[in-house]
Amino acid sequence: MPIYLPETTQTSTASLTPREIVAELDKFVIGQAAAKRAVAIALRNRLRRQKLPPEIAEEIAPKNILMIGPTGVGKTEIARRLARLAQSPFVKVEASKFTEVGYVGRDVESMVRDLVELGVDMVREERLKEVRGKAAQNAEERLLDLLLPPTSPIAPDEDPAAARDKHHQTRERFREQLRAGRLDTRVVELDVRERSFPSLEIIAGSSVEEVDINLKDMLPGLFQGRTKPRRMKIPEALEHLVQEEEQKLIDMDSVARTAVHRVEQAGIIFIDEIDKISGREGTHGPEVSREGVQRDILPIVEGTTVNTKYGMVRTDHVLFIAAGAFHVSKPSDLIPELQGRFPIRVELDALGRDEFVRILTEPKAALVKQYTALMNTEGIQLTFTDEAVYRIADFATLVNERTENIGARRLHTVMEKLLDEISFEGSDLPEKCIVIDDGYVSRMLADIVKDEDLSRYIL
Repeated sequence: MPIYLPETTQTSTASLTPREIVAELDKFVIGQAAAKRAVAIALRNRLRRQKLPPEIAEEIAPKNILMIGPTGVGKTEIARRLARLAQSPFVKVEASKFTEVGYVGRDVESMVRDLVELGVDMVREERLKEVRGKAAQNAEERLLDLLLPPTSPIAPDEDPAAARDKHHQTRERFREQLRAGRLDTRVVELDVRERSFPSLEIIAGSSVEEVDINLKDMLPGLFQGRTKPRRMKIPEALEHLVQEEEQKLIDMDSVARTAVHRVEQAGIIFIDEIDKISGREGTHGPEVSREGVQRDILPIVEGTTVNTKYGMVRTDHVLFIAAGAFHVSKPSDLIPELQGRFPIRVELDALGRDEFVRILTEPKAALVKQYTALMNTEGIQLTFTDEAVYRIADFATLVNERTENIGARRLHTVMEKLLDEISFEGSDLPEKCIVIDDGYVSRMLADIVKDEDLSRYIL
């Protein structure tokens, strides 16, 4: 049976070639052609696999990717944009948050459970869009039932058809007033379910998900909640009723099955800071626990079955993208079994002045566009000259060279320092058209050049 990803993007994902996937990523991430090429091939291979017979498709495992590069060069952004392009469930975890079994820390299987939760949310949102119209109609009918007085019994000498017609006309008049907003000040009383849950403290033992399942099985009535009457205005009551009707129209069992299937076939897990858990063999101290974490992560990446509240989830066809700076350690310091599960390795380049200029201006949500839009809400029209953009890039490059190189994240701190006065005094400024030129940039960031201790000015 073919497996289809939802086609909610403007361009059909299944029709995107690797070259077109890279072009889509270029709209958000500057440079890093090798990394984009690798993830584009991985996504295309996943789409190719969907067209194969089940017996062959089952044998084709995804080719996991290891990204090697300093911080702030786009590793996470590439993976996130790829998942958004493919409409795949995506979760980012930090390897340093996990610890070996028996130590205090997160269980490695929690990354799969988090992915399933995200998958359920994605499918639920899609189903909500499908039933929203029907839910709104049902909610409107329920609200009209509350607004209209109960139907009086038909008198013996009264024509039943005329009585029904009169009641229908009255209901339609109320419907018109409701849609026109003329009843918004009216107050109705609804039975609202209380969202109170028993307070539990889990000290040790099973995972939170398993405890949740067991408690709901043993004490079904404890988690149902009670209803209480609540008075609210018409708009709030209508919104509440729409939500209730949406929940009635959605089959959560079907949502869970679809989400689990989508996670198994299209999920992406991004494991960041994997270099923090790499240690050399034979060393003592924290490295022992680090190697234990690697061995705990290994079966998840290899392909195993994880128990979640929505059922058993296989990770055989989940795409794993790992990333790390590897300043101190090397990829070869990972245990051989884990290295073998990341056959595709790409190195990302450090960013320089030219890349900073492009990052400031080219992407859809470039920093210059962001700050221009923010100030425009105050009626201030910011204009950045080309010379100013180059000067900002020069300062960001200079700070990265003199202090810790944090890549493109440095642009955020430089831009905040540059626009500090405008951001603070913007609403009170008489002049609403401000041009950011080379001189303004030099004046605002002059302290950075004068003082070698740049951390006093920019973190």
